[in-house]
Amino acid sequence: MGAASHRFGWYLAVLQLFFTLCWTVYALYLPQLAASAGIAAGTIILILMLDQAVFTVCDFFTGIAADKVTRVLGRVGPLVAAVTVISCIAFLAMPLVAPAGAVAFIAVTMVWTITSSALRAPPLMLLGKYAAKPSLPYLSSLAMLGLGLAGAVGPYLAVTLRGFDPRWPFALASLVLVLVTFGIIAAERALKQDPARPAASAQERPFGTFSRQAIIFALAMMVLAIGYQVHFALESRPLYLRFAPKSDLQWLMPVFWIGFNVAMFPASVITKKVGGYAVMGAAGLIGALAILGAHAAQGLNMLVVAQLAAGGAWGTILMSAFTVAFTVGANGGEGRMSGLLFSALALATFARMAAVATDINADPVLHAVLQWVPTVCWSVAGAALLYLAASSVRRWAAQ
Repeated sequence: MGAASHRFGWYLAVLQLFFTLCWTVYALYLPQLAASAGIAAGTIILILMLDQAVFTVCDFFTGIAADKVTRVLGRVGPLVAAVTVISCIAFLAMPLVAPAGAVAFIAVTMVWTITSSALRAPPLMLLGKYAAKPSLPYLSSLAMLGLGLAGAVGPYLAVTLRGFDPRWPFALASLVLVLVTFGIIAAERALKQDPARPAASAQERPFGTFSRQAIIFALAMMVLAIGYQVHFALESRPLYLRFAPKSDLQWLMPVFWIGFNVAMFPASVITKKVGGYAVMGAAGLIGALAILGAHAAQGLNMLVVAQLAAGGAWGTILMSAFTVAFTVGANGGEGRMSGLLFSALALATFARMAAVATDINADPVLHAVLQWVPTVCWSVAGAALLYLAASSVRRWAAQ
């Protein structure tokens, strides 16, 4: 592994940390800002769903654009930095324009959402394009570490910022993210000059290609992500409230993310040896068992252990998923596959929000069915991915 690649992995961790914290700040203050803009409280979930719908579309096309820009201009860092400046200006403007009314607030929010896609697929595309292939599982773990840390500190951030004027958190988050993003220009240059960088392929894939393997991967990832969304976002709080008071949730909800962060790095060693599909599949089945254990827990300690295991499974799935995406998109399609992965994650978030908007949880019968969704999703997708991995091994052995 080259030194530049290792530094870039840590850089991506910091970038993903602050990008995700910006989203946390946005979601935390959205009800207050919407109220000042004259938007009804019941409409907030629709705004959040619109954000995810935009991410679903823009993440994929931003990934494609990153591939094209890299091939034509040779680098994508300056463009990412320029778009991020626009994104952060829009983010900074949200609390300032909210009193002007709903139209101005929604318009600025959409500018922020659309331009935010520049910080999702393109930076990860650079990792897949320039880092040595054997180091991708470990470097993907580093990149996802920022996401896991942001998830862990989210509950504490919500308590800490309660009562603050939203202009200050929005301004600070925007400034920090802009400063961090400017580092991508130097980071990309260092990656391209790294002696450990793999040799460029003589045959880059055409822009229009989209393999069946990519479609299967995207569908499997969306099913896994729906399972994660339902378990963590909808079911974790009720599970904890069986054994703990509401005031303890800020300490208990991060348990999932502790497992997420801890499991990724040892799992990356296994991914390097046996491949991403096999590890994703095994993690899916282990996670399904962990979710069953969480629902069957007879006490808080058992529930905490189950949540640690479920978080570890999700961290392993996500780390391995990026490794697979880079492999499937090798030689010119890394951005497209990174964007496809982020789009699948956004679409799963949209589906979870749609469940909230339609009050599925309020219906006892539908809620009882919903409880089984994470287990079924992770079991089915896990088994399918293990079958796909085994089929690949059989084809390789037959050659």
